[in-house]
Amino acid sequence: VYEYPTGVPVLDLINDVAGGIRGGKDLKAIIPGGSSTPPLRADQLDGVTMNSDSLKDVGSMMGTAGMVVMDEDTDMVDVLWRIAHFYHHESCGQCTPCREGTGWLEKVLKKIKDGEGEMKDLDLLLDVGNQMEGRTICALADAAVWPVRHTINRFRDEFEARCKKSVHAIA
Repeated sequence: VYEYPTGVPVLDLINDVAGGIRGGKDLKAIIPGGSSTPPLRADQLDGVTMNSDSLKDVGSMMGTAGMVVMDEDTDMVDVLWRIAHFYHHESCGQCTPCREGTGWLEKVLKKIKDGEGEMKDLDLLLDVGNQMEGRTICALADAAVWPVRHTINRFRDEFEARCKKSVHAIA
């Protein structure tokens, strides 16, 4: 765990402060500010610093500034399922869009993760997210939607490849 002032370049934090990617592997992505913040691909990080404006400029946010660093072997489908599982577990259940939506996000992502997904499931995830965002008392539903939307958009090739290998695509 490291604590640094805002404004430090993201790649400096990863490479110099933390010692780089374990095992000499390539950087794949980061989640810059906790589970609700949109992930960033490695090719988006040149010149990006850990501050609100810089992260906003590349389509993410600072959030808690609790950065998660992922190497080239990271399965983004699994990462997103784990995030969705967390938000489904954390939903208090009071608001229908969050209670039902987080359950649907988790269930559909598990289906994809387990090799049973279909291409139409990707659009279903985005549609469910659109029905959740801005429709609840607190921001938990929004926080659950943002990583889904942005992870699918930024790593769509991985999600599509998983769906194309599914039992439904082969049949």
